[in-house]
Amino acid sequence: MLQTRAVLWDHSLRDTGPATRSRGERAPDPEIQIGRMDTAEAADLARDPEVLMMTPVMPITLIAPFDEPGPAPTGAATWGVSAVGAAATGLTGAGVKVAVLDTGIDATHPAFAGMSLVQRDFTATGDGDGNGHGTHCAGTIFGSDVDGTRIGVAPGVTDALIGKVLADDGSGSSEMIFSAISWAAEAGADVISMSLGFDFPGLVERLIDAGWPADLATSAALEGYRGNLRMFDALMDLVRARAAFGSGTLVIAAAGNESRRGENPDFEIAAGLPAAATGVISVAAAGEDPAGWRIADFSNTFATITGPGVNILSANAGGGLRALRGTSMACPHVAGVAALLWEQVRGEAVPRNAATVEARLRSRANTTGFAPGTQVPDRGLGMVSVGSGQGAMIS
Repeated sequence: MLQTRAVLWDHSLRDTGPATRSRGERAPDPEIQIGRMDTAEAADLARDPEVLMMTPVMPITLIAPFDEPGPAPTGAATWGVSAVGAAATGLTGAGVKVAVLDTGIDATHPAFAGMSLVQRDFTATGDGDGNGHGTHCAGTIFGSDVDGTRIGVAPGVTDALIGKVLADDGSGSSEMIFSAISWAAEAGADVISMSLGFDFPGLVERLIDAGWPADLATSAALEGYRGNLRMFDALMDLVRARAAFGSGTLVIAAAGNESRRGENPDFEIAAGLPAAATGVISVAAAGEDPAGWRIADFSNTFATITGPGVNILSANAGGGLRALRGTSMACPHVAGVAALLWEQVRGEAVPRNAATVEARLRSRANTTGFAPGTQVPDRGLGMVSVGSGQGAMIS
């Protein structure tokens, strides 16, 4: 049976060895290629020593947020910007390059005026954002003030890479995200933000619709999921290896919105791909509550860290502001804080690399502001914070 497969090539084997390294030259970048092949062709290709990983392509989908009635513009920072301590610091993210891999961006929105936005479409549907999800996420990371309201955690970011990996209906496939991560890392992104997930149920449904028995469809989808996990881990290994030739890239992803604690406290599900991949910082979502930050009912468990993800006001595609909730909204808060920490690290006598930034991101997470009874598997290390680990308490 013919299958569309993603192939990760490791061309570093073409390195000429010590002579090349002694000149300070970097080995060739990894390459993602896509092709349709049967099992025999795939097995033959896998014998090539430069093929690091191969996997069937899987569908991906945006981690769909939920609409909120939302607060009106306040003329001050949003609660999320304040909660992570961004409003109380002199850091802005200046000089940091951020990549947002999502549904694209409304580059005409006033929140992005004056920015250098490099757009690349991996979906073959064209630049721009007909969905609005990517615009909202980008606004939270680096959007400038709108109607007097500060929506961006790191509004000093002026250079952004916008990879459109989801079409306007929110659909995509795994080779798009693999290619986009490779593109963003090669383009020098300091931070990559992804609010999307691998659609395991969608793949099962697609196979059943194609005539597969349900048990075989589930088995084939599981095989695809395992393969894509291995592919993601291998790609992340290569991204981290690039740090030997530069400062490296921090990859951040939303944990997912599949938990249903509102129906039953036991209806929890763990973070999925890409958040579950090795080396990715996964993000849970919390909202305001009089008792302290409370993990959202929908937020998946076993995330690395938590970000504000309920009643989040940010840029609306087409203009103005819109409030949404989801781990999709929490992820860009963490990406924005990472941009602030990159700026801070570059001004100090410390290793100026992704490992240092990640260490600060982890060590400064706030554990004191949560509602009583909040479980560690739900919140991870705590609420992301620019500060020294105490962060800003909600009012």
